[in-house]
Amino acid sequence: MSDDGIFLRNSWYVAAWNHELIDGRKLARTILEKPVVIYRGASGRVVALDDRCCHRAAPLSMGRIEGDDIRCMYHGMKFEPGGKCIQIPGQDIIPAKLGVRSYPVVERYNLIWIWMGDVEKADPNLIVDYPPLADPKWRGLPGYMHYQANWLLIVDNLSDFAHLAFVHTHTLGGSEEYAYKTKPVAIEKLDDGFRVERWHMNADPPPYHCKVIPNRADKIDRRNIGRMLIPGIFLLDTMFAPAGQGAEKGVLVPGTRQYRNAQFMTPETRSTTHFFWNYLHDFDLDNPNIALSLRNSLEEAFHEDLAIIEAQQKVFDADPKTQLLAIGSDAALTYFRWLLARRIEAEGSAVRAA
Repeated sequence: MSDDGIFLRNSWYVAAWNHELIDGRKLARTILEKPVVIYRGASGRVVALDDRCCHRAAPLSMGRIEGDDIRCMYHGMKFEPGGKCIQIPGQDIIPAKLGVRSYPVVERYNLIWIWMGDVEKADPNLIVDYPPLADPKWRGLPGYMHYQANWLLIVDNLSDFAHLAFVHTHTLGGSEEYAYKTKPVAIEKLDDGFRVERWHMNADPPPYHCKVIPNRADKIDRRNIGRMLIPGIFLLDTMFAPAGQGAEKGVLVPGTRQYRNAQFMTPETRSTTHFFWNYLHDFDLDNPNIALSLRNSLEEAFHEDLAIIEAQQKVFDADPKTQLLAIGSDAALTYFRWLLARRIEAEGSAVRAA
């Protein structure tokens, strides 16, 4: 299927959490409108192949794992991890062209990363580096959601903290005051996305934070530093410090609490998205209820986002020519969309030239 220049293919995307492959599971997952089967072989190797036997197009996700290989359970053809057919029951000679596409995969940070583009450009060093996901000083519970919406609508949502005040008044935001009294300190335009910082001074702690701290009535100074990276990775560092003690000047204030938030948007199709996330904390690590409470709070908040974003998608589906007008808080998302469009166009130009 042609994607009409919608997707950036030469990039690493999150395909799954590694726990989705336990107990010999074969995961059927569509990524960039390509059906893929992902499984872990007997050696521990993770394999990703087109989820379509090259013979009669039966899904390989209905097949059987044999060692690191997979056997189609329609006519028994077996494929090795590179996609080549290595056995046809009742036929000794196997044509060289018989096989399916294999995709580069890397397992890192408990995530399965997949490269959907030019295999020769699949450099694992291009995978985003986010140490908290692998650091035992940080703890969280991984999550997954499915959106009936284009992934860029989710990127837009995460690019603007102002929506916290209205969409998440009773979860992440705390009050509508957040939209009126806070402004981005700086929006830094980067080669691979942007960085934005925002402070909310002398504020009440938001509801999700109140659930996991004892001093719920104390005012806090709140800082969010967000990074949005191509093709759709959002990293958020959040700090809550006791109010008025100089946290904004770099003072290490006793009683400060911090969170690290990693979110990955992987297009399933042009109008549906896989959303992977983990919200990590660095305090009271011996209390498992902290991670559970935070996961439940974030899931509640993400469903608030989902309701808005899927409603937006329905508007675009009904009228694809819908025009959007920008306001001041759209600076970051506008830049990101422009940057991504340039990347996609450059990729398309290279393919056409080749």
